[in-house]
Amino acid sequence: MIKVKERIVLDENGRKVSVILNVKDYKRLLDYIEDIEDVIAYDKAKSAKREVIPFEQAVKEIEAKYETKF
Repeated sequence: MIKVKERIVLDENGRKVSVILNVKDYKRLLDYIEDIEDVIAYDKAKSAKREVIPFEQAVKEIEAKYETKF
């Protein structure tokens, strides 16, 4: 679990309305979320039992689909 220091912002009624994080903690949380998403995507792909294609072919197909270069 990632430890972060957050500050809670309350409205005039004392209800929690937002959180303030320092930039370092915010970036660490984003990286952590991205890592979790990668694991989930891997697990889904592995369980899908689809045809396996070479990485280079996958990159070419993605580049063609989105008209971009990696």
